[in-house]
Amino acid sequence: MSESVLTNTRYGKDLVRVFRVVRDGEFHQVVEYNVSVLLEGDIETSYTVADNSVVVATDSMKNITYYLAKISPHILSPERFALHLGTHIVSRYAHIHRAFITLERLRWSRIALGANDHPHPHSFIRDGNDRQTVEVEVDASAGKDKLSAKVTSGITDLLVLKSGGSAFHGFIHDEYTTLREVDDRVLSTSVDLTYTFAPLSLISPTDDKKLDFIVPEGFALGGVWDAVNVATRVRTATLDIFALDSSASVQATLFKMGQRVIAENAGVASVTYKLPNKHYIPVDMKYIGVDNTTPANAEVFVPVSAPSGLISATISRK
Repeated sequence: MSESVLTNTRYGKDLVRVFRVVRDGEFHQVVEYNVSVLLEGDIETSYTVADNSVVVATDSMKNITYYLAKISPHILSPERFALHLGTHIVSRYAHIHRAFITLERLRWSRIALGANDHPHPHSFIRDGNDRQTVEVEVDASAGKDKLSAKVTSGITDLLVLKSGGSAFHGFIHDEYTTLREVDDRVLSTSVDLTYTFAPLSLISPTDDKKLDFIVPEGFALGGVWDAVNVATRVRTATLDIFALDSSASVQATLFKMGQRVIAENAGVASVTYKLPNKHYIPVDMKYIGVDNTTPANAEVFVPVSAPSGLISATISRK
């Protein structure tokens, strides 16, 4: 008698790389995604009795992703495209009940020309290594005519630094404390943030190939259907607060970021920040009679990658 039982199954295709050019005459828009597709459903027998008749091949998932990237009118919105992709898959295959779509959007910005920053119609620059992230779960477990979805978006690897306007003092001092209090310091972090939208219902496709995807009319601003604008506001809020806040600590600055994201986006239920401290240590030059350690005179620093502080918190709507 077997002493084990299969309790969960999920499989799919990872790191499907997609680049799409959307042309309007000479004016082009581009997006580049890394896409992951994972599926759940009545697929247990492929594990337990080697029954491949229930398997949607991962190669098919890759090809579906490419095809939707070609035909979807929602390709420029990572949230809408991920929802379209997940909706198509769970609607097309009767035995697939959930689709988990993860996207990373790489940065491409339009090149601005000349003194007037005139935007070039089809030339672009990678102007940062931060990436927009989207995680979508499309759920058909209640029926193919009762689709629901959960959407979480975010930003990862947004590297920021300010050379002043940050302090850290008043913390616990005991026998383990070697850190000096400072009223001004270099503050740097690589921002990772995610924001979760309120759950939503989806309109099921009615065409034979299950390719239709309908965005509701009159949707509220600040929610998942307005996600492109939400992403812009979240990034702007994060950078504004980081730059302008007279920071008493990373914790205090983080909370202000989260408060502004919630206040400006009515459809966002919660936002989570992870802020690792990128330490810059002033070089001690007292041995040659040079003061480089008091905050007002500290100008030469050693970047230290590890160990580092890690500050995280979730701010939720009441």
